[in-house]
Amino acid sequence: MKNQYCRVGTVTPITSGTQAITVLEFRYQKFIEMAADAAYINTNLGEFFKRKAQSIKKVLEQLA
Repeated sequence: MKNQYCRVGTVTPITSGTQAITVLEFRYQKFIEMAADAAYINTNLGEFFKRKAQSIKKVLEQLA
């Protein structure tokens, strides 16, 4: 029997691929929405989502 190599746990960067900008824009919008929703409930959670959205925005600016 031949040795087989499993790819479990391998990570493909989101910034590589043909639809990277589309996926990142979608995630950016979702984090903005979640930050707005969580701002009234829990300010720490809202801040977390806002920081995630800002980091995605930086990646989008670099790709464009």
